[in-house]
Amino acid sequence: MRTLRVLTVAAAIAVCTVILSACGATFDRTKTRVGSNLAPVAREAGQQLKVVATTGQIAEAVQRVGGNRVITHGLMGSGVDPHLYRASESDITRLESADAVFWNGLHLEAGMSGVLERMGELGVHSIRVTDDIDRDRLLAPPEFEGAYDPHVWFDLDLWTTVVKTIRNALIEMDPENTEVYRANAAAYIAQIEELDAYVKARALEVEEGARVLVTAHDAFNYFANRYGMEVHGLQGISTESEASTADVQELAKFISDRGIPAIFIESSVPDQGVQAVIEATAARGHTVTIGGEIFSDAMGAEGTEEGTYLGMIRHNIDTIVEALRRT
Repeated sequence: MRTLRVLTVAAAIAVCTVILSACGATFDRTKTRVGSNLAPVAREAGQQLKVVATTGQIAEAVQRVGGNRVITHGLMGSGVDPHLYRASESDITRLESADAVFWNGLHLEAGMSGVLERMGELGVHSIRVTDDIDRDRLLAPPEFEGAYDPHVWFDLDLWTTVVKTIRNALIEMDPENTEVYRANAAAYIAQIEELDAYVKARALEVEEGARVLVTAHDAFNYFANRYGMEVHGLQGISTESEASTADVQELAKFISDRGIPAIFIESSVPDQGVQAVIEATAARGHTVTIGGEIFSDAMGAEGTEEGTYLGMIRHNIDTIVEALRRT
């Protein structure tokens, strides 16, 4: 039976990948919730919940809220691009044996969305952590037709809503530990709110006209909206798109015309495109340097400060401000 279940998931992944490709991987912008009214998970007394999370940011939030009542496995580690991620055989095994899977749900996990939605057929709770965010607060860029911008973790206020969604899902699955989950979530949210204030204050250290963040792909629009910055990415919202020569030249012209001093590489995106922009900008007679490496879709290495959600956000704003203040 276990082998049959794994094969079923594998077949679903193959079918969903074909369907997503054929349909242009667009998704309805209505609000539908996978993880509502979750039934309590049946298990022996004292046994921990077994949870799989897709990205590092989600995995950390689940573990911080779940504490020692939850065993969390994150599928996508440091430097992994979730836009391009495909499930391995071991991932499939983990998914089908978990009590629940937590995922972004806004087209971030494009290659896995179909199978993640269908985990309920195998008795695995499937929770899209963005479902409780007010859709009026989500960005819907025209170039990402049919889907919202999934990079919501860069607005720390929105991320507190995600933490609450995770808290509520854990309570539904494990009501006996309700107070543990509530206390853990409250402590984590307090840290996020403190960091939100820090990021706002640091952003103001850069003169308004110089608050321009140029990166490898367009992942920082929520960050820009919340913290008063202008952002430009070489690639689009998803790294599935590829930058053309025209894109490189257009961005180089923008950088030259505005006299922007620094461009930033991302830990989960190859830097060839950024290097091409630097060369194209130099050809226009303007020097732009790499302001540093920042973290977008993936956190830093495990065991480092940047390997935590709070640490990656703090690293990003410190790196950005120090580079842009040199003007």
